[in-house]
Amino acid sequence: MSGLILKLSPKERVLINGAVIENGERRSRLAIMTPNAHILRLRDAVHPEDAKTPVKRVCYAVQLVLSGDSDQDEARHPLLRSIEELSQVFVDADSRKHLDIASHALVTGDHYRCLKALRALMPREERLLAAGH
Repeated sequence: MSGLILKLSPKERVLINGAVIENGERRSRLAIMTPNAHILRLRDAVHPEDAKTPVKRVCYAVQLVLSGDSDQDEARHPLLRSIEELSQVFVDADSRKHLDIASHALVTGDHYRCLKALRALMPREERLLAAGH
């Protein structure tokens, strides 16, 4: 995580090692120099009460690793299993690409990239669920 650059909008909030930090009135840029710091942009966060769909539940579980609330080694296999389950539903080429990226990122410990890839599936999941009603 050494050298992570966060670009924050005015009043944007970020969770860093358990502390919620709010940016001031202007855009800013922070360089996080501490390796393995637990960082999560709160604008990207799935809140626990919103984690009601399969993709959102997996995103939430990845967030718990990012925030430091789950151990990444203990979470790896359940998360990989969950991503595999998602691949049973999301069978189109673009979704497969995002799931492959998420799996690879998870295996290499890049939880930010994993979350980003999974979040790309949220609009698709929403359309699938809407079509099912």
